[in-house]
Amino acid sequence: MTGHATGATMEDCPGPGGVPAAPRGPVRRVDRRRQFSLLIVRGDGARVARLNVDRSWALGAGLGVAVACLVFVALFGDWVQLRQLTREAASYRAQVGQQRAALKVVHQRVAEVRREVASWATLHARIREAFGPETSPGGADHGVGGGTPMPELTAAPLSPADEVARLTEEVREQGEQLRSLDRVMGKVGKVLAAFPSRWPVRGAVNSEYGKRGSPFGGGREFHSGLDIKAAHGTPVRAPAPGRIVFAGRGGDYGVAVVVEHGHDIRTRYGHLSRTAVRSGQRVERGTVLGYTGNTGRSTGPHLHYEILVQGRAVNPRAYLWD
Repeated sequence: MTGHATGATMEDCPGPGGVPAAPRGPVRRVDRRRQFSLLIVRGDGARVARLNVDRSWALGAGLGVAVACLVFVALFGDWVQLRQLTREAASYRAQVGQQRAALKVVHQRVAEVRREVASWATLHARIREAFGPETSPGGADHGVGGGTPMPELTAAPLSPADEVARLTEEVREQGEQLRSLDRVMGKVGKVLAAFPSRWPVRGAVNSEYGKRGSPFGGGREFHSGLDIKAAHGTPVRAPAPGRIVFAGRGGDYGVAVVVEHGHDIRTRYGHLSRTAVRSGQRVERGTVLGYTGNTGRSTGPHLHYEILVQGRAVNPRAYLWD
């Protein structure tokens, strides 16, 4: 038999034992230790796929994931802190709103107190006017003066603390004036208490103080007091404290009582039916001095009431306040 040459080469011919001959040329060898393999396995255990990843890439990916996790954790922490700060800011905003409302109320109350304090000054002036120099019939004119505050001192608004401090100082000054006024009124009160400002009896006035036609005929005469209408036996009370300097019959006054009140002021009560006090006795306001009648130069039951200052009769109307 003759053989036919084939196109087979030495590379295609199997070697001894039927093992193919090794290919000629250099052979690349892969270092499995520098790779990571990712196996995807089905539930029945059969391998589906295998993914080989270079070790450096795997380490880089892992490091990237770790860094990403750290960044996420840091951002999440900042977000939580920011959320807490937002809640606190909302709470602070509410507190600031409440404080602003409270300050507004304080400013309103301070303004009210300031107006009240200003009215005190006017009231003090009116009270002290009664004890000051007399004014002329023409009254006050337009002659006034005084310095004005510098513009820079009044331009800036006061802070709440400064406003309260200033108001406190004004209240302190007004308090000192009130205490001074109280001392003045205490002294004046003692004098006023001695004034016969109360009606000795209550009733209509039959005859006023001054010139009048004589009830007994004979033209006009001067009446030195008030004739007050009162039923027979009406109690006559002292209009102020004092000392009895006369109690008995006194000519045209009939049964009469004279009381010394101090400060050169005396009161006289005439035409009484009888007296209830004796000469030299101390009496208080409201003490019964006697009882009305029709004794002396009189046309009927009434009380003749006189006020004498330094021995001269004055109009009792000027003293009767109560």
